[in-house]
Amino acid sequence: MTTATPRTLAEELRNRSDRGLTGLLRTRPDLLNPVPGDLTQLATRAGTRASVVRAVERLDTFALQTAEALAVAPDPCPYGMLAALMTGDAGNAAVAAALPGAVAVLRAQALVWGPDDRLRLVRTARELLTPSAARPSPTGLGPTVAEATAGMSPGRLQEILAAAGLPATHDPVSAVAALTALFADRSRMAALLESAPAEAAAVLDKLLWGPPYGAVTDRPAAHLRWLLDRGLLLPAGARNVVLPREAALRLRAGRAHRAPEPAPPALAPTTARDPQLVDKAAAGQAFTALATVEELLKEWDLGGPPVLRAGGLSIRDLKRTAVALDTTEPLAAFWLELAYAAGLIASDGEADERYAATPAAEDWLQLPDHERWAALVAAWLPATRTPGVVGTADPKGRALAALGPHLDRSPAPEVRHRVLTLLATLPPGTSVPEPALLARLRWERPLRAAAPAGRSPASPSPVPSSSPADDPDAPTATDDLRSRLAQWTLAEAELLGVTGRAALAAHGRALIGTDPNAAPPSTAPAPEAPGPTPLTPAEATASAARAAALLAPLLPEPLDHVLLQADLTAVAPGPLRRPLAEALDVLADVESKGGATVYRFTPASVRRALDAGRSAAELQEFLTTHSRTPVPQPLAYLVDDVARKHGRLRIGAATAYVRCDDDALLSEILADRRAAALRLRRLAPTVLAAQSSPDQLLDGLRAMGYAPAAESAAGDVLVARADSYRTPPRTAPTPVPDGPPPPDRTLLEAAVRAIRAGDLAATAERKPAATPARPSTPALRADSPAPGALPRTTSAETLATMQAAVLTGSPVWIGYVNADGAASQRVIAPVRVEGGYVTAYDHTSDEVRTYPLHRITGVAELADDAV
Repeated sequence: MTTATPRTLAEELRNRSDRGLTGLLRTRPDLLNPVPGDLTQLATRAGTRASVVRAVERLDTFALQTAEALAVAPDPCPYGMLAALMTGDAGNAAVAAALPGAVAVLRAQALVWGPDDRLRLVRTARELLTPSAARPSPTGLGPTVAEATAGMSPGRLQEILAAAGLPATHDPVSAVAALTALFADRSRMAALLESAPAEAAAVLDKLLWGPPYGAVTDRPAAHLRWLLDRGLLLPAGARNVVLPREAALRLRAGRAHRAPEPAPPALAPTTARDPQLVDKAAAGQAFTALATVEELLKEWDLGGPPVLRAGGLSIRDLKRTAVALDTTEPLAAFWLELAYAAGLIASDGEADERYAATPAAEDWLQLPDHERWAALVAAWLPATRTPGVVGTADPKGRALAALGPHLDRSPAPEVRHRVLTLLATLPPGTSVPEPALLARLRWERPLRAAAPAGRSPASPSPVPSSSPADDPDAPTATDDLRSRLAQWTLAEAELLGVTGRAALAAHGRALIGTDPNAAPPSTAPAPEAPGPTPLTPAEATASAARAAALLAPLLPEPLDHVLLQADLTAVAPGPLRRPLAEALDVLADVESKGGATVYRFTPASVRRALDAGRSAAELQEFLTTHSRTPVPQPLAYLVDDVARKHGRLRIGAATAYVRCDDDALLSEILADRRAAALRLRRLAPTVLAAQSSPDQLLDGLRAMGYAPAAESAAGDVLVARADSYRTPPRTAPTPVPDGPPPPDRTLLEAAVRAIRAGDLAATAERKPAATPARPSTPALRADSPAPGALPRTTSAETLATMQAAVLTGSPVWIGYVNADGAASQRVIAPVRVEGGYVTAYDHTSDEVRTYPLHRITGVAELADDAV
């Protein structure tokens, strides 16, 4: 490993430790797809535009300001000059103290390389951040004197020097240097400005912090002419002028930014509550969330609403669902999307497509409450579908529908995880106002907060025309996508019981991988990791299980009883056990919900239970068994009275008929005017025929106050228990991530080993091969292969070298072409050569592999100290 001053980014990466490479790959996971073959490939990929844009967008405000200062500094830039640009002539202790950390972050992410006396911003990052007329820098600085005077006539340059009181020069280069030196000299610049008209000083003040461009007429005013003559304003087009960078920096007292922000906004003011009360409040809301999703599944038990042709749920059906759940339409959209993300509801895929519960919903309903909650939050945390955008317009002006397409917002998982992580930095039971959280998020990702909601933040134009930090008069944006995602996260976390009273509960801390019993972690980012990353799938599963275990003791125990009352109601003082709740839902109607659920018994509800196959005796026994109070006499009479009438009329398919042993009852029906629509006629004293279907006949007679029962072709009473409708097996929607998923430790370690081994194969010193006296083609020899080229040897030489390496146990360098035609360089230690194959330990892949000799392009011995 070399320790000399690196000349390229690849050389600097080669000097890094494995830990440093791991930190780079963790913060920039796009560099891993696919795993680079060596460090040169890694450096090349780290300098591509798409990767640099993604990395720059993930910088916090101060690291971004540091990179912007480097972009307007000379390349390379000494650390002292960078510090002067950030602190100004007057100095700033806070900025000076935070600057080494910002440079370390930029260096760790391979955006800056080189020693402190020669800091270099990666070329692509410099192109993105350097100010230009088309893309002003957030620093508000314009081009340098040399850039602004490019193409200016030598005579005009001499006129500017003369007006500024400088001696004439012999060439344009020295003239530009003299003017630059004047602007950089504090005393001479001050003397020049003392003679400026008052109006000229006002113009400079207006352009000082940007944008540095202005428009002039063909005949500028005297004060503008004074500035133009002395080079304080230089031409930037036909009628545009610009304040040169050196002059602006001197007028700013050396500062690149108006207001550097070395520290993130404080999470304050805070409100402290009893952590136990917070946990209990969150647990209560978690139970309510489970009940709401259960109610949704029950509502769609026999099949839900149809799917729109363009996908999703219609506005009318969303309103109906909101009424059924006793909530608002936005909240109904959230519960629908949550159940959809968890794989509990989906479309059935039939010709007349509609939504329904999935088979997975049956399994979910049988789980304990805490495990059901874990399934919901485990689906919510990484989901990219965002119910908050339901009802807004898509790029084509069409309203976005719940459960429909185009609801994915890729930054959602990262924002969700970051919001919860920030809450976890507070002491248990402590909450913070929403504006403070939003301010912190904007500081952590200023470019993404500035990106329009309709544009992907990863589009290759990350630099806004201005920065809130540089323009204190600019309004604070709260309607950007990340801010709205954060606001939705806070509301959804409260609905799910992850937070309670706006504070993160203990099980919420466990959900994001934080130890609930540990002290609040520091929010100061480490140089190798600018911020916490979302959990990997395996980590998320384990964290959800720990969170469920913490939540379980806080959830209420299901009850096995109700309290029957004389007004034909039953009160459930808490959650009921599932069999009891399901039976009671058939026997009674829910009248109100809350801490206690009130059920009301009606003739229709009792008839519904009888239709489901229960007898009067079974219903009386059920009520007696599960009531802590005696069965009220009115309720017992109601059950017996409905049961006595139930089934006296029998309806079957003729088209339809009515059968009854009491011919007087049939005569009563025929005489009733309300039966005219059923078109009944008597076939026999105990049988009426109808021209309507059995279902219509049942509904019509029940509407008239009778209690008919359907019967089969054999004359048996049909049990009217409807089978639950389920979709075919469906998988939950796959999130659309914002870039590649975070790599786990195993992948990072394997990738670093592979990159190191590939770099060894590409850079290891080769031992020159002995050249025999017989003629051969020099281009096919391994004596001096071109850098990065595969070694070339004949088959006989390859076999002989391999056999010799087996005997000596020394590693060799080979070129290998796989079955797909992809060529690579490898360092192997041959163990056995037989049957046209060589078995060797491959340093590149860190494993023992077998290679066909005919796929090896050539072999060369390594120098003794190469491995």
